[in-house]
Amino acid sequence: MKLIVGLGNPGIEYRNTRHNIGFMVIDQLAEKYGVDVQKKMMRSVLGQGWLGSQKVILAKPLTYMNLSGQSVQALMNWYKLTAQELLVICDDLNLEAGHLRLRKKGSDGGHNGLKSIIQALGTSDFPRLRLGIGRPSHPGQEQVSFVLGKFAPQEAELLSQLIGRGEQAAAVWVENGIDAAMNEFNRSRREDKEDK
Repeated sequence: MKLIVGLGNPGIEYRNTRHNIGFMVIDQLAEKYGVDVQKKMMRSVLGQGWLGSQKVILAKPLTYMNLSGQSVQALMNWYKLTAQELLVICDDLNLEAGHLRLRKKGSDGGHNGLKSIIQALGTSDFPRLRLGIGRPSHPGQEQVSFVLGKFAPQEAELLSQLIGRGEQAAAVWVENGIDAAMNEFNRSRREDKEDK
């Protein structure tokens, strides 16, 4: 069994904000694979189903971003999962908008959700999928207002592509492992275009 956790903030006011792109990928995975993500448990909303031949849990913490670790730790304890059976999906200010990166482990990179999970689990040795949202384009715009801001209409196509690639990367991780997923998806969008 694998656990995929998309990070975000609960509540209608945070819907479609940059910080909630992890939730958006979970929603797309749920729709594609027919997983009903509605059960409230362990401070998350979650669902169980199958991605290919593998049983998975798709979860969205209800703790708010800064306390995501409470939910993730509770889920991992309940289902008796190891850190290698967890994939965390989150936004990343340090990645160009539209890019994604898979990592086997690493620091929190300044992301409060990852920081909370690392603290709760006592390890940073778990796979994560970072989705690039870029940095504020307006001089002086604070990072907090940027990540909690909604995607602009002109970003719709880029966002749709990024969520789609995130969903595909998560599915490859489930079926084939982190190395296969990294080999397939840790390429720049420019390289992707050159291949076509």
